[in-house]
Amino acid sequence: MHINAPIKTALRAAAMLLFVVAIAACSRSPNSNAGLTGVGNLGPGGGAPGSQQEFLVSVGDRVFFETDSSSLTAEASATLDKQAAWLNQYANYRIMIEGHADERGTREYNIALGARRASIVVNYLVSRGVNAQRITSKSFGKERPVAICNDISCWSQNRRAVTVVQ
Repeated sequence: MHINAPIKTALRAAAMLLFVVAIAACSRSPNSNAGLTGVGNLGPGGGAPGSQQEFLVSVGDRVFFETDSSSLTAEASATLDKQAAWLNQYANYRIMIEGHADERGTREYNIALGARRASIVVNYLVSRGVNAQRITSKSFGKERPVAICNDISCWSQNRRAVTVVQ
């Protein structure tokens, strides 16, 4: 059976989302919330309000970039607005912004591109009120792909900045 590229891409994205949700759901034992306030008040994504799981599922931890670009798209700005609101509400977390690139280009070029992507995200979050002292950044260039293939469907997933809540 032959599946065309857009459907294959959508199926991959759906499978990845299910995987992330399954991992997040399994990350706590049934009694791991004992003694915590807010337990039982699960957010819309299944995580307790203010939890790393809520951030991942309800807010979103990554933004994507066009080829050879560190400019934010409208969709990326909308995601970062949600991240900033959440981070301003839950100021006890530190975050790391990871910059990534696709496999095309040299290692050095992609490290620099990942750094520019991370920097633009840091600057955007700071412009929305997130304290800069809570944020660190690091570029991984093309060294940590989430998708591996010689195709636009993979490259577009790897051109990203990820907000890691610590």
